[in-house]
Amino acid sequence: MNSDWPGTLTRRGAIAGALGTAALSVAAPALARHQGKKPNFLFIMADDLGYSDLSCYGRKDYKTPNLDRLAGEGMRFTHAYANSAVCSATRTALLTGRYQYRLPVGLEEPLGQRNVGMPPGFPTLPSLLKDRGYISSLIGKWHLGGMPEYGPLKSGYDEFWGIRSGGVDYFTHKYFGQKDLWDGETPVEEAGYLTELLTDRALETLDARAQDQQPFLLSLHYTAPHWPWEGPEDQAESKRLDESENPVAIMDYDGGDMETYAAMVTALDSQVGRVLEHLKQRGLADNTVVVFTSDNGGERFSDVWPFTGRKTELLEGGLRIPTIVRWPGVTQPGTQSDQPIMSMDWLPTFMAAAGTEPNRRYPSDGQDIRPALRGEELPERTLFWRFKNHGQQAARQGRYKYLEIGGNSFLFDVVADPLERANLKERMPDIYAGLKQQWAKWDADMLHDPNASSYGFTGKVLADHYGIDS
Repeated sequence: MNSDWPGTLTRRGAIAGALGTAALSVAAPALARHQGKKPNFLFIMADDLGYSDLSCYGRKDYKTPNLDRLAGEGMRFTHAYANSAVCSATRTALLTGRYQYRLPVGLEEPLGQRNVGMPPGFPTLPSLLKDRGYISSLIGKWHLGGMPEYGPLKSGYDEFWGIRSGGVDYFTHKYFGQKDLWDGETPVEEAGYLTELLTDRALETLDARAQDQQPFLLSLHYTAPHWPWEGPEDQAESKRLDESENPVAIMDYDGGDMETYAAMVTALDSQVGRVLEHLKQRGLADNTVVVFTSDNGGERFSDVWPFTGRKTELLEGGLRIPTIVRWPGVTQPGTQSDQPIMSMDWLPTFMAAAGTEPNRRYPSDGQDIRPALRGEELPERTLFWRFKNHGQQAARQGRYKYLEIGGNSFLFDVVADPLERANLKERMPDIYAGLKQQWAKWDADMLHDPNASSYGFTGKVLADHYGIDS
């Protein structure tokens, strides 16, 4: 663990750390009042946000003061990974705490128009927390299967307000020409910039939780800064795309620039600031774990320095994500961790904090990372990935990463060489062979056929393979 975020410790950083410590001391009486209570969880996920797209991670051309402040109040991870280099697969792992390739929906990279999704009845983070008395809300992006077969309310969430698809226009709320904004299972019409609308709904949800005093999980899954490239003042771009005869106009391949991207990310930062301030105003901050992260690496206008690669690639830039955690009584202000963590770790971590023993029937592939949040080291493990495009496969153990992409194979020291330039495969053949063998053994235990039971989970398939009662 290191306290000098984002780089070397400066006088400003020292002052920020001191202020954070002082704030923690002031908060001590409030923390004491919450002793013995189950913690609340506010999980904020950006969409396609690159590793260095926040100023506390090194972005130079704009500032993200609210998320910088959150990092100053908690812990910033420098070796946090997404489970996948694309959104649907990572969201599968996040929701189940397992490698996404254990379910057909996790093989979708990303989920398109196929009738596959998160199977109702499969144990998820919200459904498991519900057993502990939590109320769970998803505000924002789902992208794990369409209604009526699938949906957030069928996978443990008590409330849902947001979009079901991969990304909508920020003003028309259309996805390939179809409106996609929902309150539960009811379509809704509401004018406004989507990042702001999602925040408005989150504030209403916090108001409700402050009133009913139930422990909660609030999954606030923004679509920003996913395409189309539209900031809060870019209604003209929205109109252009809406009137286009191009069937894939929403992907905005002929739009966007650095200024627009800056507007999208700073708008996201501003809205997160509103949520954090409201959490404080409603008296919930001292007993709420706040996590901010991304679903995968950056896309076209992202900054992923010091890495290479982008979304859909198993290079570090496609997998390494900004992750900030403020956990009252656990994280120390202004700290940094270099412990490798992964999206699927949040389920076992939250469940342990909620007082739930590991479920032997539905074992998580992740681990409880609270030791890392306290500044300790985690037990060494090997992390695995694959991606169907270009036959990609990867594994990381310690500082070494095995990678195959486009028919080429590599071994990198991603600590000393985050750019993944020096191929150590010939110099360290034993490490290379060992990681490749580990990957093959792991992969043999995963699903491969995207058509396997994709059109409905029934009977013996559920009971035997997926661990769901038939």
